[in-house]
Amino acid sequence: EALARLTPRERQILTLVAQGRSNKEMAVSLGVAVKTVMAHRANMMDKLGCHNRSKLVQLAIRTGLVPMEGD
Repeated sequence: EALARLTPRERQILTLVAQGRSNKEMAVSLGVAVKTVMAHRANMMDKLGCHNRSKLVQLAIRTGLVPMEGD
């Protein structure tokens, strides 16, 4: 499964990306630097073969990590 390749922090960031959070918002809520969030997101995108935020959101919804709006 795709999510099994992610670290717990990468899963957190994937959830926040799917919720529409900006890099700065994620950094503040996780207590890390924006560059750290960006590095985690880049690693996650490489592992999952997703090349943009919309693909990450689609994956998060498809795998049940986050519900679709209205569900």
